[in-house]
Amino acid sequence: MRSFFFIFLILSFAGVRAQSVYVTDFKSEADVKVIKTKWKSEADLIVYVTKWKSEAVKNKGIWFFTDWKSEADRKIFFTEWKSEADLKVYFTTYKSEAGWQSRSKIYLMEKER
Repeated sequence: MRSFFFIFLILSFAGVRAQSVYVTDFKSEADVKVIKTKWKSEADLIVYVTKWKSEAVKNKGIWFFTDWKSEADRKIFFTEWKSEADLKVYFTTYKSEAGWQSRSKIYLMEKER
């Protein structure tokens, strides 16, 4: 019985770590409206995209894009207009660069409880 409890506890915390993102086609469906920047210096968040959900770390800029809305921590919509965006992101190819440049917007990607 004790081992069952520990396995349940570990699995519960494993789900909390993920930063799964779903891209919606509809602005009204999104939790956050995002614009991609050309320059790292313009971004609020530098994002590294991983192929593995287990590699995504909660709100640290490492995103796992999911195909299912129900699996996502956040639903985002990519906009073309800076004035419409809640969050400016720069996509990097280096995991070590991922992270927040402007911590004032960190709440936008927090997982709802």
